[in-house]
Amino acid sequence: MRIELDLNSKHNDTSVTIHAKEWSNQVESFIKHVHAYQEPTTQRRIIAETDDSSIVLEPKTIDYIVAEERKVFAVFAGERAEIKQKLYELEEQLASHQFIRFSKSVLGNLNQIERFEVSFNGNLCVFFKSGEKEYVSRKYVKPLRQKLLEG
Repeated sequence: MRIELDLNSKHNDTSVTIHAKEWSNQVESFIKHVHAYQEPTTQRRIIAETDDSSIVLEPKTIDYIVAEERKVFAVFAGERAEIKQKLYELEEQLASHQFIRFSKSVLGNLNQIERFEVSFNGNLCVFFKSGEKEYVSRKYVKPLRQKLLEG
């Protein structure tokens, strides 16, 4: 990939032009990152609730987000806190923070993965830096590997 930057006072607005032979995962990923950057609604922090208080979480500190019994929880540093948003909303908001779907009910933070092991049934067991672990269902193993290889 070649990147060209044209800084000039004659430009009134910032624009991005992509030249590619064909549509690819790399092009799609780049477009998602540009959209996430330009949207003012991109969430930088998440508000979560513990038993007695509300806390502000930086996405980079979250290991994974799980939906259980019609509630959504952030798991971080051995703790859990409830988030008052739907999992699909968080998936969109956190895509630029390297969160990816692990299963129907789990979003994982790629930046917090320490290692993973293949299970006998084809699933992956992901181990996070905090010591937490979560499983990636077979359907999401290939997209996860691609995302890890892309960086």
